[in-house]
Amino acid sequence: MPLQNRVDPFGAIHAVPERGLFTGNRGIIHDPETRTLLRKRWALQAWIICVCQFRNVRREPMGRNRAGGKAGWTELFFLDEVTALAAGHRPCFFCQRERAKDFVGRFGEAFGIAEPRAPQVDKRLHRERLASGGKPTVVVVEDFRDLPDGTMVANGGTAYALRGGKALRWSFAGYGPPADFGSLDEKTLSLLTPATTLDVLRHGFRPVWHPSAET
Repeated sequence: MPLQNRVDPFGAIHAVPERGLFTGNRGIIHDPETRTLLRKRWALQAWIICVCQFRNVRREPMGRNRAGGKAGWTELFFLDEVTALAAGHRPCFFCQRERAKDFVGRFGEAFGIAEPRAPQVDKRLHRERLASGGKPTVVVVEDFRDLPDGTMVANGGTAYALRGGKALRWSFAGYGPPADFGSLDEKTLSLLTPATTLDVLRHGFRPVWHPSAET
């Protein structure tokens, strides 16, 4: 039985077999005795993206990974970095230091901050991401050309990732063929990627895609 630790682009957490390319966390939000989620969906504002393999560290997902048999941070999993960014996470300074520095540096460029810090990013993202109470922004299909690659949008409960002027349908297993906008129910869609992350993407940050996006 899969654990409830797979994250979709809306920031919701599911129990599905597919794991994805990246892990990450929002603090300790599980009960290690039952390996199930608590009612809360975050414990801090720093929602991060981590690599699945780092320095031969072995962890039991949603188990007891701190000294003394205590619960460590709750391992969450994402299809790819594009998905994690849409959910409101950002790269980790511990296991992805160079990518984290790149992300925060471009954040500084976007907002005119000479010495940007990760907590500044986290504070803004916490107000914007859907899973922590942010409100989705409505965009019209015709404006997609102005959105950077790696942006995610939604039509109802279906998420799409924008790449090369096309919108690829998202699933836990990977990306499907490009959407036919003429078949969508509405001419306006919801922007999932937080506004802060969108500006970081506009300033040149290049997220990691799942291989299915190539095909």
